[in-house]
Amino acid sequence: MAHIPTSDGRPAWRASVLTLFADIFPGPLHVSLVGQALDAGLWSLTTHQIREFGLGRHRQVDDTPAGGGAGMVLRADVLGQAIDAARADNPESPLIYLSPRGRPFDQAMARSLASGPGVVLLAGRFEGIDERVIAARGLIEVSIGDYVLSGGELAAMVVIDTCVRLLPGVLGAPESLAHESFENGLLEYPQYTRPREWEGRSIPEILLSGDHRAIEAWRRAEAERITAERRPELRRPKH
Repeated sequence: MAHIPTSDGRPAWRASVLTLFADIFPGPLHVSLVGQALDAGLWSLTTHQIREFGLGRHRQVDDTPAGGGAGMVLRADVLGQAIDAARADNPESPLIYLSPRGRPFDQAMARSLASGPGVVLLAGRFEGIDERVIAARGLIEVSIGDYVLSGGELAAMVVIDTCVRLLPGVLGAPESLAHESFENGLLEYPQYTRPREWEGRSIPEILLSGDHRAIEAWRRAEAERITAERRPELRRPKH
């Protein structure tokens, strides 16, 4: 499939997902701004059904773990063919395997992926995948958190949603991205809107003052306070 150009001539950002449950997609990726961007052609989504590459009349994709143990493992020969097919369709994008033992997914990684041509995501199932295919196909292992899901499909959606909203033209006001959590190493400052008084609680007076410099200083101070209280590690120097 050729890259579809956007209205300004740029190739659309491409997300390809290898999965045993292709009917899950696009799911929540087809609502709100991300869904509108999909309909507008700012990005594209392709699913690759791993079972199409399964073995025998039953399209077997897994087998018992070598050395014994519980559960099943996705086979390297099946995944190798599925990955090769997905790479042929999306050859320039990095290949990511969603795995609890992977590198933590963060905003910096999302920005890096969003600035490229797209991403190919492998959503695992069962006890995982044969280690040999990770090495043979150069899979990058990525984790969305320190917990275990039933499969990688939800993690793939998280990665896609986080990247797509960073694409030019997806959000109405690009400057709003600069003040979000995890930008500049800070969590976001508190937000308020009407009514001015609610259940005995008031909007901070500084936000109603019209003094934009003072408001900006207050927001920065609040962001630093909340970050120090809740995620102090975000402010530590990275070695």
